[in-house]
Amino acid sequence: MNRRVFAQSLAAAAVAAASPSMPAASRISAAESSGDEGPFGISIMLWTVFNKLPFEQRLEKVAEAGYTNVELVGEYKGWSTDQFASANAARKRLGIRFDATAGMKHGVADPSSRDAMVAELGEELKTMETLGIPAMIVLSGNIIPGVSRQAQHDSCIETLKRMAASIEGKQIEGRPVKILLECIDPEENSKIYLSSAAEAMEIVRKVNHPQVRFLYDLFHEQIAEGNLLEKLEKNIDTVDLIHIADVPGRHEPGTGEINYANIYRKLGKLSYKGMVAMEFYPTGDPVTMLRDQKKYAWAHARG
Repeated sequence: MNRRVFAQSLAAAAVAAASPSMPAASRISAAESSGDEGPFGISIMLWTVFNKLPFEQRLEKVAEAGYTNVELVGEYKGWSTDQFASANAARKRLGIRFDATAGMKHGVADPSSRDAMVAELGEELKTMETLGIPAMIVLSGNIIPGVSRQAQHDSCIETLKRMAASIEGKQIEGRPVKILLECIDPEENSKIYLSSAAEAMEIVRKVNHPQVRFLYDLFHEQIAEGNLLEKLEKNIDTVDLIHIADVPGRHEPGTGEINYANIYRKLGKLSYKGMVAMEFYPTGDPVTMLRDQKKYAWAHARG
């Protein structure tokens, strides 16, 4: 599925061999990045890995890679009651939590879909409660012919306020229910309304609700506008989730133009406590690369 389409005994040379695409000057040995707990949480956006395996086996691979957090994109659509029960049993057995999901049909920028968006969220909450998912990722939807950008901008704010009111104070498995607004770059979708992180951060500020936050997808924003670090530093208070992939190709950090060592160091300096999600296509063995990338991120964040 296209969403809009990482032992300690290893020496530094072994980590380098496992991740040859990681910049030599930035490679971190397992010994240098040891420890099970990092400065922020790290998860996997499941749609990018293990797609040929049954769902429960995909979770086993996630656990093998050393992760306890997973994000979904509606993989549960059409599941039977037995499939939900099996997925829940697997996540509990493996100690995995589902952090967020995506896949809503409507967008927040369409004024005519506001009621439908709120109603859809209400329906999605039933599944979120079943699987213990506390956050829903939402998109703007496309540019609407004949509707001004200002009207669509205002619609994003008003729709998010309405959605926030519908989940006011609500929790799922002890975690506040949140709405996470995400941008998509115009190369992936030339028709999308919201492609600018700067505008999305402004929208989240205007909504001004603790349960409405920004999902900063660095892959999309590098393509759309760049200037990743400055926006991160100035707007970290709006951010609850960060998606990780390099440009071009949506592969692991170290394969492209984004300096992820600097990104992680900045997150450490900013004392970021949200979640970071690996959303890349691994160029090598997925379990090894996911394990190494988790160590790499935490090591640089720790400074």
